[in-house]
Amino acid sequence: MSEAASRREESQAAAQIAHLFAEHADFVWRSLRRLGVPAADVDDALQEVFLVVHRRLPEYEDRGLMRAWLFSIGRQISSHYHRGVRRAEERHRGVTVSAISRDPEEALERREAERFVGEFLEGLDESRRLVFYLSDIEGLTAPEIASALDVNLNTVYGRLRQARARFEDALAARERQGSQA
Repeated sequence: MSEAASRREESQAAAQIAHLFAEHADFVWRSLRRLGVPAADVDDALQEVFLVVHRRLPEYEDRGLMRAWLFSIGRQISSHYHRGVRRAEERHRGVTVSAISRDPEEALERREAERFVGEFLEGLDESRRLVFYLSDIEGLTAPEIASALDVNLNTVYGRLRQARARFEDALAARERQGSQA
């Protein structure tokens, strides 16, 4: 291959990575946060995901499942961060940073809603939690989720139906508590 052809290929690959990053970085960032990557490390993890994408892009077969593929890579990267976080927590205990909002009432409502959804998600087993998160929070389709999690499509539908039913029950219980207060 000539030097000019090689430079053209590199330029095309760089443009493709830049396009993928522009189109999917927000989704990957949110997914990494939901998968438990610490806020201080999420930008680094995001960069790692796209480094893996850069290396593995020639292997990728485009079947319309790019977000599922990105989620799979992000899931692997997040597991590396979880191991690192556990080691760091053993070394450094008790450092907490709190966020300050400009509108305290809005911030309180948002924190309560986030806490409610977070507690709900934590109460689900991992398989239902991931399906619910990817579908109802990130907006992935069932086929994308099946591909990302490497499970049967009907399994995704079943888990999603169960998770949504539990969410409806949790919302109803929350409303009953609110009306009694």
